[in-house]
Amino acid sequence: MADHPRSLFQKIASALEFVRFSHTIFALPFALVSMLVAAGGLPSLSVVGLILLCMVSARTAAMAFNRLADWEWDKLNPRTENRSRLVTPATAKAMLIGSLILFALGSWLLNPLCAALCPLAMLLILGYSVTKRFTAYCHLFLGFALGAAPMGAWAAVTGTLAAPAPWLLMLGVLAWVFGFDLIYSTLDAEFDRKAGLHSFPSRYGIPAALRLASVLHALAWGCFILFGLAARLGLPWNLAMVGVAVALVLEQKWSRSNDIGRINAAFFQINAVVSSLLLVAALISLFLWKHS
Repeated sequence: MADHPRSLFQKIASALEFVRFSHTIFALPFALVSMLVAAGGLPSLSVVGLILLCMVSARTAAMAFNRLADWEWDKLNPRTENRSRLVTPATAKAMLIGSLILFALGSWLLNPLCAALCPLAMLLILGYSVTKRFTAYCHLFLGFALGAAPMGAWAAVTGTLAAPAPWLLMLGVLAWVFGFDLIYSTLDAEFDRKAGLHSFPSRYGIPAALRLASVLHALAWGCFILFGLAARLGLPWNLAMVGVAVALVLEQKWSRSNDIGRINAAFFQINAVVSSLLLVAALISLFLWKHS
């Protein structure tokens, strides 16, 4: 009996690792930025709670489905072979179904627009996982899936998507994610080629993928700048964009090394800095700068 709490904790930790819960830091800050700007501050706690519920459940569903879809491939790839040992397929299916139910419930409770967009959102977050079967541009679909997060948060607060700001933020996130997924997928280029899976690096080569990633990150930076102007976030946002530019340049530099550790750091650490920095800038702008 004494081992039961520890065993439960280990199972929870394995489930969180299975869906890479730590990677929530990529899209969640942008959803929160969108939420705060749409509300001109902090919306009601119920809206905040439902947005968080939808974000976490959507991402958990997407990752669980991705793991299930790639189950056999992951076991063959030395970089990902441990994933199938973290949870059983039955547990993964339960996580998928439960998360989809929670996402649908949260969307329905928010407003009619969110409820209407729920099926499309599900298609986006689940559809990415099968795109490697037929297109080298699967990374673009991941960009769409994560770019939907700020759009959903804006819709949750305002009940409309008529303003230009959420579209600019969505395009920025799309280009940013497209770019960093190109970088990360260079680690699997050889395996994808041998396994018959589609990715940009496996089809066009790693140098071409890194060049495209540079263009996409420049485009993302421009979209983030335009979003700051549209949202009137002022000096705090502009200063943060200097830091974002440095981070993206550093990411491009590290991605061109042959050091797997540096490429992993470019993927997780630098991108976590980018999203967190912009969230902090939005908080300062909305709660301190505009009221000073």
